Amino acid sequence: MVVTVPAQRMHGGEARSAVYRAMNNTFLYLVTVLIWGSTWLAIEFQLGVVAPEVSVVYRYCLAAAVLFLWCKIKGLSLSFKAKDHLWFVSLGLFLFCLNYILAYRAQVHITSALAAIAFSMMLWINIVLSRLIFGTRAGARVLLGALLGIVGILVLFAPQIETVSLDDSVFFGSVLALLGALMASCGNMVSQAAQKRNLPVMQGNAWSMLYGAILTGIIAVAGGHEFNFDATFTYITSLVYLAIFGSVVAFGAYLTLLGRIGAHKAGYAMVMFPVVALVLSTLFEGLRLDFSIIIGTLLVLTGNVFVLETGVGSASNRVGIRKYLFPK
Repeated sequence: MVVTVPAQRMHGGEARSAVYRAMNNTFLYLVTVLIWGSTWLAIEFQLGVVAPEVSVVYRYCLAAAVLFLWCKIKGLSLSFKAKDHLWFVSLGLFLFCLNYILAYRAQVHITSALAAIAFSMMLWINIVLSRLIFGTRAGARVLLGALLGIVGILVLFAPQIETVSLDDSVFFGSVLALLGALMASCGNMVSQAAQKRNLPVMQGNAWSMLYGAILTGIIAVAGGHEFNFDATFTYITSLVYLAIFGSVVAFGAYLTLLGRIGAHKAGYAMVMFPVVALVLSTLFEGLRLDFSIIIGTLLVLTGNVFVLETGVGSASNRVGIRKYLFPK
């Protein structure tokens, strides 16, 4: 009895701990999927009165301010060498400037669901760029997934492709979304290279978001856009949601998930973003689910599963939220 009871208690405690961790990981997964999957719809409320470029400036000025404030509160150094700032500028240009200008502009012409699905192509763009830049080889399952994704995109936009025209608004919006995915992928390559230089994630994101906002502001001024502001409730709340939750909270939740279950399993959240966006677009934007949308979406998601089941990623990329928020 002396031996058995403690063993049972220890086993029960371990079981409860395992259940708690599983529930916590599920919560983090849901936070990541629901927030990033819903940001596409939130972007819709940013369009109209304020130019897309100006809205991007507001979003990343606010997000950068939050990160800078947090770094100050935690006593994190924000001083870096000039060559390090070149990495931050590059990341800001691709990931927090061009990427979002194209994403916002795309949603002027297409629904949030179609934009999210088009952006899922970033997975396959990453495969190509990783091979060209870092020499990373793609296995057979990855190539099969890429093929399914390309076919899915073609089926998804089949109605527009059949009547393709340079004046076609939906086709133009789709091209903008795909170009945005390309810019985001370039940003991923820059981020991967920067992390190999051991640049801190939080401070790096703060500077990159600031540079992204500045570069977007320059583009907005060059384009003759007015820096006005929409004081409506929907614009302000969607702006805060995109800046705080879409740009800070979801990123932190995803990093925590990476640290706990690895890049392979956490990356599956990317598969669900288009699904969440599609459901929200159907509910709030009146998107009608026709045959091409359903079949195309299924092909894209199946392709994502094939790619993510290869277990791309390493332990070195598993950064937890504790290390992100409280780096040494």
